Amino acid sequence: MSIKDKNNNKNSRRNFIKQGALASSIFIVPRHVLGGPGFISPSDRLAIAAIGAGGKGASDIKNASVNGREKVVALCDVDFSGSAKSSVKRFPKAKLFADYREMLDKKKNIDAVTISTPDHVHGPAAKYAMERGIDVYVQKPMTHNIREARILTEMAREKKIVTQMGNQGGSNPYLDIVQKWIDEDKIGAVSKVQVWTNRPVWPQGGPFPTPDLSAKPSALNWNLWLGPSPTIPYTPNLHPFSWRGWWDYGTGALGDVGCHLIDIPFRTLGLKYPTDAECSVGAVYSDMWTADYNPDGCPASSFITLHFDATEKSKSKIELTWSDGGIRPSHPDIIPADHDIGGKDSANGVLIIGEKGIISTNINDSSPLMPKLYLNDGTTDFGPEVENFDEPEYGHQRLWVDACKAGFGSEEHLGLTSSFDYAGPMTETVLMGNLAIRSYLLRRENEEKKMEFFGRKKLLWDGENMRITNFEEANQFVGRTYRKGFEV
Repeated sequence: MSIKDKNNNKNSRRNFIKQGALASSIFIVPRHVLGGPGFISPSDRLAIAAIGAGGKGASDIKNASVNGREKVVALCDVDFSGSAKSSVKRFPKAKLFADYREMLDKKKNIDAVTISTPDHVHGPAAKYAMERGIDVYVQKPMTHNIREARILTEMAREKKIVTQMGNQGGSNPYLDIVQKWIDEDKIGAVSKVQVWTNRPVWPQGGPFPTPDLSAKPSALNWNLWLGPSPTIPYTPNLHPFSWRGWWDYGTGALGDVGCHLIDIPFRTLGLKYPTDAECSVGAVYSDMWTADYNPDGCPASSFITLHFDATEKSKSKIELTWSDGGIRPSHPDIIPADHDIGGKDSANGVLIIGEKGIISTNINDSSPLMPKLYLNDGTTDFGPEVENFDEPEYGHQRLWVDACKAGFGSEEHLGLTSSFDYAGPMTETVLMGNLAIRSYLLRRENEEKKMEFFGRKKLLWDGENMRITNFEEANQFVGRTYRKGFEV
């Protein structure tokens, strides 16, 4: 019997116990018999399913099973001929599905699901599961757009769903080193944060691939892969990975690692919604004087600027810049020239810049975090450069499983590092960068019959109401349109 089945029987068990007590002079009933609110015996096994069982989904469901401690009852994937085969082999008793809706409707004993699909399916799949009272672990970014993130955040509270986003570095114990430096005011008031990445490391910035029905893998359910996105013929070079660079399916470099990199300052400085966003993007010229224009996809490189109001931890307004495509900030004077900034070869990183010094860290996606403190007076303090932990991905999935068993509002639940109460606003902040990029790429024909870009401005953001207040056309990118059956 799964945990959900047991929870459904709680009322009948309570009635039986109560009636028995009335007929007896003794009324001593252990809590594990009563099954108190949110209490699950540690010996009970969580019934888990995976939506997306290959690629990152394979490690997510493996880690969530906690070496067989929990029970994997179902696997859902649109193509079991690819990397999802490893999950089928690992969990031979799990029932297989292609459509997550069918799985969640037919398998009534599912307690929790991991969702590790392309970005465009995160929101629809999570909502479908949460509507059925199922706890969810959703890969980063939590959703494909800002509106979805807000809806899921509010739904988790209303329906008392235990949630976790898959930015596993949020559970890295070494992040406490950075938090300690901030809390002890080591670098003073922070005014600037610089974040950068070498992504994209997949094809991005060019024209959309050409459809080719003859190239479709026979086992791939293309219609289900498209999910909420418009119906198009099978197109190679999207499934299983290169979808990241196209707006209908992915969220570019920001969606790939923004929830790892931006998580570090967002978390340690206690940031909230940004107040504005602006950007510029790298241009590619295949012909003289006329830049290539491919609005269906993310640019090859971009530079984003976000501003934040002061918080309890940051004390002053903060400017955060993001750059991708291999563009990185200049090397600060107080960091020795032969030291990497951020991570190895300075390929990815975060610089938190204060009045008394700088904190430098790597990406926190299971890469070594490498926290380093450099003060203006020459003082330095370095965290470990090599990480050695017993659990994969810092126990991020196992901690979520433990919280599911302990129940909503439990100490385990409140201790999660990326429940939607935190991950929702942080994901919205990350996706603000993409909203700025898509606005920057808007163009139309002017009175002179020439194409002009009309969205290249600083966008003022009302975070509480999810609206750009000074450029209405940008608000179309707060959400998206959906195919029937995949709405959020």
